[in-house]
Amino acid sequence: MELTDEQLAGQPVGYWTGEAHAAVIAFINAEQGRLGVTQRHWMTLNRLAIVDGGLTREGLAEALGRYMTPQIGDVSTYGVVLDDLVDRGWITPGPDGRLTLTEAGHAGRARLLAIAPGVRDRIHEGIPDEEYVLALKVLRRMIANVSG
Repeated sequence: MELTDEQLAGQPVGYWTGEAHAAVIAFINAEQGRLGVTQRHWMTLNRLAIVDGGLTREGLAEALGRYMTPQIGDVSTYGVVLDDLVDRGWITPGPDGRLTLTEAGHAGRARLLAIAPGVRDRIHEGIPDEEYVLALKVLRRMIANVSG
């Protein structure tokens, strides 16, 4: 059912941002799933790629925990993702417990980076950059309005 602009103006933003989040994350997970990983794997590989010396399990959970949602996966089960990445040989723990990317981990991340433009293109299909920027500006303003 197509809503009029007047009807849309009365819609709850919380509902629609939740729906958008769930749909986008489901799509991203499905695309990354073709490579046998989830968004939490991707987030972990990215974080470790930019941190010299690696991070502990606790450090990773702290750094990424705020991004984990029910759709992405709860931080309480994050250890399973880390165990999987260790088992794959994509990350390795050092003697100090810090996890770092291996060559295989860098290669896995590169495969994920290669699909990222196509994932973004699909999500942004039919949406000019100007509309996308405007949507983000409105959402940022709403966040500022309620963050007091």
